[in-house]
Amino acid sequence: MNGVLDGFVVVGAVIAVGYLVGRAGVLGPSATQVLSRAAFYVATPALLFVTLTRADVGAVFSESLVVTGVTSSLACLLYVPVGLLLRRPAGETTVGAMASGYVNAGNLGLPIVTYALGDATEVAPVLLFQMAVLTPVFATAFDLATARPGGERPALLATVTAPLRNPIAIATTIGLSVSVTGAVPPRPVLAPIELIADLAVPGMLLAFGISLRGAARPGTAGTGPQLVAVLILKNLVQPALALGLGLLLGLQGPELLAVVICAALPTAQNVFTYAVRFDAGVALGRDAALATTLVSVPVLVGAVAVIT
Repeated sequence: MNGVLDGFVVVGAVIAVGYLVGRAGVLGPSATQVLSRAAFYVATPALLFVTLTRADVGAVFSESLVVTGVTSSLACLLYVPVGLLLRRPAGETTVGAMASGYVNAGNLGLPIVTYALGDATEVAPVLLFQMAVLTPVFATAFDLATARPGGERPALLATVTAPLRNPIAIATTIGLSVSVTGAVPPRPVLAPIELIADLAVPGMLLAFGISLRGAARPGTAGTGPQLVAVLILKNLVQPALALGLGLLLGLQGPELLAVVICAALPTAQNVFTYAVRFDAGVALGRDAALATTLVSVPVLVGAVAVIT
């Protein structure tokens, strides 16, 4: 299971560097906020644009995309009653919902799927669905959930135009348009965008590592019940749903293993980045990313061992 473990080692190493940077204080007290905002406003839109321009949109419309869309959406939606029952703020409930179904498909999914199946393209449906659907939806949801600190209802115009003002949604739309039309920008235009895009993943991981400096253990910062719900939905329910739906659609062997592995991946660090950016559920976003990563190791190893 070296390939599965290698993915966790790489991510853990970058987070550890961030933690050491936080302890040293070399980036100042606002490092987490600055890095997270840089990732959200600058690097992540660039990464979305570059990735989607290269995506073969037609090739990923398959049973795997159906499984990804259904299981991710259900996992996210199943958290909403938990947030309502616990009377948590709308922003924090949005963080919990995103943490329950938004997987770490990029920096963990690629190496793990490559090891297990020998083909990284199996993770493409997950990346496309999250970038083209979940990311713009949650970006808009955060905009709306955090736009009323005084309890007032946001204006109708602001609600309708929220996606048009969000850099994630804008980058997604442009990237998909380029992919569909084939109108790829010339190299001098694309090269600096690619360079900025390379900042997204390490920036998120470093910000996450810095935030661990002085942080309470997962679940002890008033996030216990919410974190338990996220762990159950992310690490158990979503992989089980993928297995069941995959079997129902007739998937077997590597195809079935691919959808289960992708569903069993832990919460992406993007969730923490969003939490910091919108100042909502920061502790839950940090705890979910860390705890689901630890729990996902035996789940992923078990999935590979059983299905193969």
